[in-house]
Amino acid sequence: MRKAVVLVSGGLDSATVLAMARAEGWRCHALSVDYGQRHRSELDAAAAVARALGAVEHRIVRVDLGVFGGSALTDPSIAVPTAPSAGIPATYVPARNTILLSLALAHAEVVEADAIFTGANAVDYSGYPDCRPEYLAAFEAMANLATKRAVEGSPIAVRSPIVRMAKAEIVRRGHELGVDFALTVSCYDADAQGRACGRCDSCRLRREGFAAAGLADPTRYRAGAAR
Repeated sequence: MRKAVVLVSGGLDSATVLAMARAEGWRCHALSVDYGQRHRSELDAAAAVARALGAVEHRIVRVDLGVFGGSALTDPSIAVPTAPSAGIPATYVPARNTILLSLALAHAEVVEADAIFTGANAVDYSGYPDCRPEYLAAFEAMANLATKRAVEGSPIAVRSPIVRMAKAEIVRRGHELGVDFALTVSCYDADAQGRACGRCDSCRLRREGFAAAGLADPTRYRAGAAR
């Protein structure tokens, strides 16, 4: 079986991507990154998703981006926005996807994987510049200039199968593949038990996605959360 490294955050999108990779016959090495995010319960969700969807292993790498701050997800002094805003929102984490993909690239070289799968999405997302198809294509080009594996004739593909899909399409595809979305945590301000705030941009997009897909939303909300 072909090997792939799949970035698994614990959220809805990456769970669907892992299920898609497995359905294509890939032997999946799930990788999550503890980067100092405030919604740390997503890491527990990632472990549960990796087990449920048949990853051959699940690793968590620690990189503390909180030392830099600059994002509502890594700096406790910056509030998570509860309403859509113009431009790139405060939940953008500087260079996050570049760092995550680089870690996945290192792991892919070691396990001799032919592909890296990411749940980046450029349709129903928060406007992050490192979720765009042109960024992902540029990273793949860089990866195949910078790695021993590629230079010796075995390039690594960066796969982003949901990058052009609307949230409802992602929900439907995950549902078709048997993803248990109750295991996932998408909220930017989830509590320690993984219960959602119901107010952040990610909660809004998730809720709208299930509604548009015509499927029941299994999200767990904490007491007093907006729904």
